[in-house]
Amino acid sequence: MARLEMSVLEASDSAAAGGTPDALFELGLMYCAGREVELDLVSAHKWFNVAAMRGNDDAKRYRMEIAHEMSKAQIAEAQRQAREWLARPAGEGVRPLADAVSETH
Repeated sequence: MARLEMSVLEASDSAAAGGTPDALFELGLMYCAGREVELDLVSAHKWFNVAAMRGNDDAKRYRMEIAHEMSKAQIAEAQRQAREWLARPAGEGVRPLADAVSETH
């Protein structure tokens, strides 16, 4: 599978529009690498978890890899955030991500 190269705002908009597995995986990559956002393993795990639940096999592997670097409390928080994101009404996106980018850049 080819890895998508997109900005954080493009990924945010794509995830908000329908949460495609590839867009969600890309958000996880951004957070685990600190690319265009501050490095945040909890957020990375959350996005990998959601992407994995939507069928992205690479996200399953990345989620497992970063979990080894996280505490049980961090993993629980990431899982809580993933459930919260999945339970949100359709049409609500990841605007806080865009806000976080403007704060760090």
